Amino acid sequence: MWTDIDAHITQITGEKFHSAQRRSVGGGCINQGYAISDGKLTYFVKLNQASQVAMFEAEALGLEQMYNTGTIRVPKPICCGTTGNHCYLVLEWLEMGSGNAKTWEEMGRKLAAMHKATTVNGFGWNMNNTIGSTPQINTWTSNWTEFFRKYRLGYQFQLVRRRGGRFPQAEDLLAAIPEILADHAPQPSLVHGDLWGGNAGCTLKGEPVIFDPATYFGDREVDIAMTELFGGFPAAFYHGYDEVFPLEPGYERRKTLYNLYHILNHFNLFGGGYESQANSMIARILHS
Repeated sequence: MWTDIDAHITQITGEKFHSAQRRSVGGGCINQGYAISDGKLTYFVKLNQASQVAMFEAEALGLEQMYNTGTIRVPKPICCGTTGNHCYLVLEWLEMGSGNAKTWEEMGRKLAAMHKATTVNGFGWNMNNTIGSTPQINTWTSNWTEFFRKYRLGYQFQLVRRRGGRFPQAEDLLAAIPEILADHAPQPSLVHGDLWGGNAGCTLKGEPVIFDPATYFGDREVDIAMTELFGGFPAAFYHGYDEVFPLEPGYERRKTLYNLYHILNHFNLFGGGYESQANSMIARILHS
């Protein structure tokens, strides 16, 4: 396996690479992660079952699109493929450090700059990808309200029903989305798609970086909303973002709607108390 990965890295980079050193590192709850090195160059490698190669292909494409905006730092994708029973994704290795207020403010500014990257294709993406291990449907759609209603919340509620979840106000919520988003007409923005604290940080040199994306073109507010979902980013981040690309009126109500997507996904992945949290959010949205 490693011989095949080394050969692929050599082919793509044009520099002979032999991974003389390999060590296991955190790869999240879905993948195995390794740091591999020839003593001079180091790469980060994610491994999974060969059947999951499309997930890595989508992640590589998302990182490549974000990297090519020349805005916020992401790990540069090197190559991905399959070998035997495994699939792999090779990324640039970044030494991570701890950030300060200046770092977080710069992260906000650079994310705002990335969000200005748009497309004429509407809302969606080149392919379906995953949010966690859940399929994320990215069919191109000209209308944001329709896209979010059908391919974000609507799809999650389909999965909820298969899991046996109880969401008595689900249909009321889906019917209310056109009213909730009636005065909101966002441009399609290149979004990270899964921007919580575990997917953001900074390098040892203090450069802000984001990783593990669930990329698509959507309302930029979905990224900002998720940064607030699990404890929030430092205040400097939001200050930096607003300097470059201020949020529009009505964000507070939309924030809860957008974050419901992730809480429903957590219920579909993990069950438990996410059902009651999602139901509380639905009630809050409908009565706000």
